Amino acid sequence: MSEITVGIDIGTGSVKAVAADADGKVVAWARIPHQLQIPTPNRMQHDADEAWRRGPRRALEELGTVDARAVSVAAMVPSLTAVDGAGVPRMPGLLYGDERGRTTATGTPAESGELLAFLKWFRDEYPEAKGFWPAQSVANHALSGEAVLDTSTASTAYPLFDWTGWDEKLAAELGITSAQMPRLVPTAWECGRVDGADGPVLASGCIDALAEQIVAGADDDGDVLVILGTTLIVWGVTTSEQAPPGLYAIPHTAPGKMLVGGPSNAGGLFVNWATSWLAEPAGAVEPGRVPVWAPYPRGERVPYQDPALRGTLGRLDLTHDAAALRRAVLEASGFVARRMLDTARHAGALEPRRIVATGGGIRNDAWVQALADCTGLPVDCVGVPEGGALGSAFLARMALGLETNMFDGCRWASVSRTVEPDPAWAEAVADRYEEFLALSPPLTEAGRNLAL
Repeated sequence: MSEITVGIDIGTGSVKAVAADADGKVVAWARIPHQLQIPTPNRMQHDADEAWRRGPRRALEELGTVDARAVSVAAMVPSLTAVDGAGVPRMPGLLYGDERGRTTATGTPAESGELLAFLKWFRDEYPEAKGFWPAQSVANHALSGEAVLDTSTASTAYPLFDWTGWDEKLAAELGITSAQMPRLVPTAWECGRVDGADGPVLASGCIDALAEQIVAGADDDGDVLVILGTTLIVWGVTTSEQAPPGLYAIPHTAPGKMLVGGPSNAGGLFVNWATSWLAEPAGAVEPGRVPVWAPYPRGERVPYQDPALRGTLGRLDLTHDAAALRRAVLEASGFVARRMLDTARHAGALEPRRIVATGGGIRNDAWVQALADCTGLPVDCVGVPEGGALGSAFLARMALGLETNMFDGCRWASVSRTVEPDPAWAEAVADRYEEFLALSPPLTEAGRNLAL
């Protein structure tokens, strides 16, 4: 019997799907682009019908006949939309960082209250809504006819999700009922069937970054998982449970391990915007002739949690061409990663030894090289850039009972190439890193000391 499973990842710019065999070999792949809408500087949303409902179905169809036994959907967090009685989104799909989710709290998505703020906005804007569903639930309903949410994603709704179910009292205080929320199912459990009783098993889904992590192979102390997606995500592997200043600390799937770091807006969202108006570079870049970005045109998440920050371009002069400006954009992303690692190192939580890079950005050789140069670490690029989809395919195996432990997803990890820091750039990059820190707002006193 076939052991092909399908993983679907609803990303900020597209839906990716992969079909993988028992060894993690990808036998089919699909990508369905969708538009990221930024109607004002502080809003970010999807057409939820296009991206969350129709996109996963199209991606599944684009895979062709793969004889899949199970399907699992991952998506970014937090996300939310309002649906009608047929499960069709009737409002925009709000995404992380949108001002309609802004609160005074900080911390991880589970601590910030962002999703609950989204919920209050929808309650007021569309009071006749039949449901308030994250992206995973919209997709699960489109595939199986039932809105289901996995418990890892539900954690972003804390305290409405109290780790056992929806809190009826808090729901009433919010002016909704628990019936308007998706049915909860533990992560990687079977929750239904795709297109009827004879279709593939549908797993409950998960958070995209979790799916990326389980198949990346960044599992040992000193490993650093860097996701080069629309969001830049940096996770250092450690045994320390203490979050360094400004960073998050969350459990790793490996026993006794933690991840320190967090998400930044200096990923593809910044890189694509900043390079979109630049000509393709025609020549080489000299190491000493690059300006410096503080990459905050849309504010910053970790370590500032400040959506009001704005970008700054320093050291710009008339000798800089498009090639120099493109390199500056990529270095800014690398400097953000380095600052997280330096913060963790300064706090005694991490001694980084290598980066494991995943996400669509690893196809950009210049970005990967800049990451290596800026951090001074070798970068191992994963074999399958669509890590969120690949990890979801592994979770689909768990829903079938073919796997029992998320950590076993590490056997699907592979390295396509290793990129070493270029010694010729080391001195100039170190100098620009100091300029990057000077252009960026000050951190806590402990954070400022890391540059000394």
